[in-house]
Amino acid sequence: MTASPPRPQQIPARVTSIIAGSALPADLPGHDIPVVNPTTEEVISTLREADAAEVDAAVRAARKAFDEGPWPRMDINTRKDILYSVRDHLRRHAEELAWLECTNAGLPLASVLWHVQRMARNFEFFAEVASTARGETYNQTAGFLTIVTREPKGVAAVISPWNAPLALSSMRVATCIPFGNTCVLKPSEFTPLSVRRMVEVMHEAGLPPGVVNLVNGRGSVTGDALVSHPGIDMVGFTGGTATGRAIAATAGRNLKPVALELGGKSANIIFGSADIERALDGALAGIYGNNGQQCLAGSRILVQRSIADRFIERFVERSRRIRLGDPLDPSSEIGPLCFRGHMERVLSYVDIARADGATLLTGGRRAQTPERGWFVEPTAVLAPHNDARVCREEIFGPFATLLTFDTVDEAIRIANDSTFGLVSYVWSDDLPTVMRCARDIRAGTVWVNTPLMRDLRAPFGGFKDSGIGRDGPQTSMDFFTEIKSTIIPVDAVQMHRYGA
Repeated sequence: MTASPPRPQQIPARVTSIIAGSALPADLPGHDIPVVNPTTEEVISTLREADAAEVDAAVRAARKAFDEGPWPRMDINTRKDILYSVRDHLRRHAEELAWLECTNAGLPLASVLWHVQRMARNFEFFAEVASTARGETYNQTAGFLTIVTREPKGVAAVISPWNAPLALSSMRVATCIPFGNTCVLKPSEFTPLSVRRMVEVMHEAGLPPGVVNLVNGRGSVTGDALVSHPGIDMVGFTGGTATGRAIAATAGRNLKPVALELGGKSANIIFGSADIERALDGALAGIYGNNGQQCLAGSRILVQRSIADRFIERFVERSRRIRLGDPLDPSSEIGPLCFRGHMERVLSYVDIARADGATLLTGGRRAQTPERGWFVEPTAVLAPHNDARVCREEIFGPFATLLTFDTVDEAIRIANDSTFGLVSYVWSDDLPTVMRCARDIRAGTVWVNTPLMRDLRAPFGGFKDSGIGRDGPQTSMDFFTEIKSTIIPVDAVQMHRYGA
């Protein structure tokens, strides 16, 4: 795909669940939720919410596909062929999916083009990972052979958020099904359009019915029914920390394992030894990319005092020149926030910042241009200290909080003084400084002199309130498979004969 605007696509009038490979009829009664284009504020479709009975039907379909269907027992080469077909079909529909994502989520085209590429690559990569699954044998105990094998775990509930629907929904599904599992996917009720089409395309590519089922609705209704269902064997969730806690509590009562990728308040540390222009580019991308709606945003920008005045002045100057506009316009750098309530929440932090003694440097308002849409001006505040709420709480928007520091020790202390620990950024050309930070910062990923690079070969996840578990080749295999030991006697076993 190029960065030219995608062609408009057809939007279904009513979005329904997909169970056992078929979409439910659009005229079924049920609770409807409006689907809104955040750029125009217009209702563009309706979403029929799946109740507990419908969730039960979806889980039963996934259960049947796992317990009786061919998918878990399929030769790995056949399963890989289907997953490669999924990859190819998704690529062929990339323009359609990108248009739906921009239209429904308000994400800029540049971000969505990357998400669409990641979506297809996820299925290819984890198909390859599944083909490398191996067992073990032990013969050290005389007279016995012990064989250790991996088996698919069962039916997964996978729940994805609204800030990157295609990339994060595909990641949840692609880390699950290549190992022979089946799943029920629940995307956000705010952004159902691109994910529903993705699941349709997967079935067009030859995915057997019941392997991936789709239900839609609010977390308190559809999500709770899914996570608490006794037919679910494990739960994968990407989203906010508060919701993650609730999911973990529900799953824990049923002794179901969870993989949770949650929130962040990541430190982006700019040392005086950094290439300042490169660090400036990275800091802007780290907080304003994807409309600021990313868990791995570098939202706490820590600047060494020796360069702080110059860096902050340039940061504010560049922030004011960022282009807001229609996300389908390739020249737009920031689109609207996903929904009205979120826009209002982000803007509420301007008053919170002032109350804590922070200085508003730029932005802080709903954008006047465009006239419609949930656009927020790129915002930056200078915080008096790391205890300010804008330094502690995830705002999840184009809202940068800047702090100053003097020494490496102080920077590391501030970076770690957070309940979160998803990622961190370090900008310095001094090797000892870089190595100290990489060793001592408590975060799942430390990016050095680069923003937002993801290698699927490396595990990704967070410390502390940023999650449980990791997405990655070995970690995903460990989560989505069970290990079985089979012990076979090689020689005749001498046993005591009770009652003989």
